Amino acid sequence: MSEEAPIGLTIMEKLMGLIIILIGAITFYVTYTNMASTGPLLTFFLAVGLVLVVLGIVIVIVKAE
Repeated sequence: MSEEAPIGLTIMEKLMGLIIILIGAITFYVTYTNMASTGPLLTFFLAVGLVLVVLGIVIVIVKAE
């Protein structure tokens, strides 16, 4: 038996994925443009931004069950 996910759940899942992409992109951009002020944590914040973008893309692409 195949049951469809509720439409509200699907919409919120995609919306949360887009919000996570936006937060990751902003984190990456701000860190990249202010490299001197982040000091030794530059790579950490860039990696966190990229991970959030990738996670958001995965959430948007994956089909809800």
